Amino acid sequence: MTSTYQTLNDIDWKRWVPKHTATLTFIVKNEQILLIRKKRGLGAGKINGPGGKLEAGETPLECAIREVQEELCITPINLQHQGESRFQFVDGYSIHVHNYIATDYTGTPTETDEAIPLWFALDDIPYNEMWEDDRLWLPRLLHGESFTGRYLFDDDRMLDNDITTTRFAKE
Repeated sequence: MTSTYQTLNDIDWKRWVPKHTATLTFIVKNEQILLIRKKRGLGAGKINGPGGKLEAGETPLECAIREVQEELCITPINLQHQGESRFQFVDGYSIHVHNYIATDYTGTPTETDEAIPLWFALDDIPYNEMWEDDRLWLPRLLHGESFTGRYLFDDDRMLDNDITTTRFAKE
């Protein structure tokens, strides 16, 4: 089933309910960012931060920590909630993602069935291997700016977007 969504204005955002809620976490240490090459699921093959869907009864912060542990065998420290992104796909799928940044971690980043850990200099992030929207909001996250974003995608092609600066309550 294909929707009639062509722009963000075609979506009733006041009634919008995501199919899933998820997290993405970006660990930044020593002027480098820890990313992953995703091995399976939504975005398989792309580079992104570790993350995934909330489990029943879990808070976004708990999910962010668990997902990094599962995907990289490390525990992020000093997490800050920096952004929220609402994604609508023309095929009907939708997801609300909470974005976190961490300044440290314990353990050793290790490849798992889900992800390959990759370190990049902050000025050498491989946006051409990431989702199209990442180049719009990830620099904001890295500069400490909080944001909310809405994005419309057709498969992995972004059709429309809107990002605003915002403030989040401390968790």
